[in-house]
Amino acid sequence: MRTLVVGAGGVGSAIAAVAKGRDFWEHMVLADIDVGRARSTTDRLDDDRFEAIALDASDPAAIAAAAKEQSAAVIVNACDPRFNPPIFQAAFDAGCTYLDMAMTLSTPHPERPHELAGVTLGEQQFAEHERWSQAGLLALVGIGVEPGLSDVFARYASDHLFSSIDEVGVRDGANLEVDGYAFAPTFSIWTTIEECLNPPVVWERARGWYTTPPFSEPEQFTFPEGIGTVECVNVEHEEVLLVPRWVDCQRVTFKYGLGDEFIDVLKTLHLLNLDSTEPVRVGNSDVAPRDVVAAALPNPALLGDRMHGKTCAGTWVTGMGKNDQPRE
Repeated sequence: MRTLVVGAGGVGSAIAAVAKGRDFWEHMVLADIDVGRARSTTDRLDDDRFEAIALDASDPAAIAAAAKEQSAAVIVNACDPRFNPPIFQAAFDAGCTYLDMAMTLSTPHPERPHELAGVTLGEQQFAEHERWSQAGLLALVGIGVEPGLSDVFARYASDHLFSSIDEVGVRDGANLEVDGYAFAPTFSIWTTIEECLNPPVVWERARGWYTTPPFSEPEQFTFPEGIGTVECVNVEHEEVLLVPRWVDCQRVTFKYGLGDEFIDVLKTLHLLNLDSTEPVRVGNSDVAPRDVVAAALPNPALLGDRMHGKTCAGTWVTGMGKNDQPRE
């Protein structure tokens, strides 16, 4: 199998590192607008099956051309979800199987953003189902850990552990610290701002999908392996859009253990309009405030040797077990 991985940041580099130990693939191209970043990973892995190239993730024609030139059967989108539309389109145009770890972005409801869902996560991709199906092409969307593995856990619970499910709740918490930094997100700050400041979406059988204000419904959740009890709050995430489509349940939520300090930083960024993706004029340049924030913070892909502690993401399910007794 020949694969084109678009994006050589933390996710793309991790994909390549894991792939090095597998033998089911023939050739993997790691592509990035900064070819030096892609090449640093391929050089470190020292395996002739890898190749690094320069590629603009916002250019679907260029991506499709690269996939065809490399005879790629698969395109893996390892970029921020703002690049999903062009990469998704390129995979279709090139006749490739497509995988991503986050789905197309949402747009809040124009009048009641904290009550009603607007354009939901992945809606643009779901709308393409028939076209992809008719073309005989496969797109595995939201197929990382969360979303992805978390959804598989939910389906496994439904099929093998429960006779009926009340709630599927994905929970994410950690006790990580990063040496040398007072504030250093361990994931893309661009994406973190997007999912944390957007209205969280919740699904209930009686109501369908609806939204709440950011950081709503705080709960104390106890994580394993010494992480302990962490306050988790509602955050917008794909599982809430994915799980109800295939798992019979009453409620689906996603809650993230952000911590008061992190939440305060996000609220401050929003207050100062630094979360905006709309360019503003600075001197002779147009710059999006969120891009400035991302550029000013350390690159999460380079923080691994400074991190201490543990992180946990999983799927918490409540309902009736196969023996018709309460289970969680």
